[in-house]
Amino acid sequence: MSKTVLVSGGAGFIGSHVTVELAQAGYDVVIADDFSNCDETNYKGVCAILGREMPLVTMDFCDAVAVERLFGQWHIDAVIHFAAFKAVGESVQEPLKYYRNNLLSFLNVLEAAKRQGGCNVLFSSSATVYGEPEELPVTERSPRQPATSPYGNTKQMCEDFLRDAVGAYPGIRGVALRYFNPIGAHPSALIGELPRGVPNNLVPFITQTAIGKRECLSVFGNDYPTPDGTCQRDYIDIVDLARAHVCAVARMLDGRMKAGYEVFNVGTGRPVSVLELVTAFEKVNGVKLNWKYAPRRAGDVTAIWADPSLANKELGWRAERSVEETLAAAWAWEKRLAGK
Repeated sequence: MSKTVLVSGGAGFIGSHVTVELAQAGYDVVIADDFSNCDETNYKGVCAILGREMPLVTMDFCDAVAVERLFGQWHIDAVIHFAAFKAVGESVQEPLKYYRNNLLSFLNVLEAAKRQGGCNVLFSSSATVYGEPEELPVTERSPRQPATSPYGNTKQMCEDFLRDAVGAYPGIRGVALRYFNPIGAHPSALIGELPRGVPNNLVPFITQTAIGKRECLSVFGNDYPTPDGTCQRDYIDIVDLARAHVCAVARMLDGRMKAGYEVFNVGTGRPVSVLELVTAFEKVNGVKLNWKYAPRRAGDVTAIWADPSLANKELGWRAERSVEETLAAAWAWEKRLAGK
């Protein structure tokens, strides 16, 4: 009998790609989303890629009764929790909004898992938990630094919620995947990153500038202590990232975990600067971007990239797609959205 995986926030950027990979790996997937961060574009794209309508529940994970009802309606073998607000800058301006939504939604999931007698829980965490790292690359043993934003703080706190729930309640097993910088789109160009309003992430701003939706791309800071003066990040292809979730779910369901709670970095292990990414986009897509340097942005760390060797070894996963392939896919997605 196939296993059922609940994907909260499954209509969003990462959730939609994970849904596709899970379904193609043979899992039954239930998508749940309140559509506060997205519209139905990616959900419809998922159905088109898979060639069938996927179960969709429109609900708010801050509603404990709705979460309980969902867990009662389906036999859920694993839940992947994406449902959260995610804009770092907004979290600084509206901290209580972020704490209420991001913490309460995950607490409700853990409460429901507990009442059901246990569940496998995969939490969507982030490299933001490392802050400005003392050593590079960062490993899972690198210290978590004080968060530089309420958003980052919610990631740290939710990791702790999961760790403590696993320690207290038999039957709950947990994995936290710490993502680095997910970019790109599905090779079909049917799903991708679709920010509401002005993008907070670099690649959507690049593609929207290239298509003419944004006038100019700002590269924040050119005086960092890096080879070209711009920040360095670990940019991971969204499909590679999605595959890591399938590996982690399989590890939980197959009973291969070495502890009740595990943490894995999901990155390439290769630092790429902002300027290198902009240049690579121009080269691979034959597009000239209108961009300029701007002052440093508050909260940006100088450089961070992963040591992904633990995920490589334990999950049997590794990043495969090149930055060039990823940027080509992102551009194909943007052009499709624009009808070009």
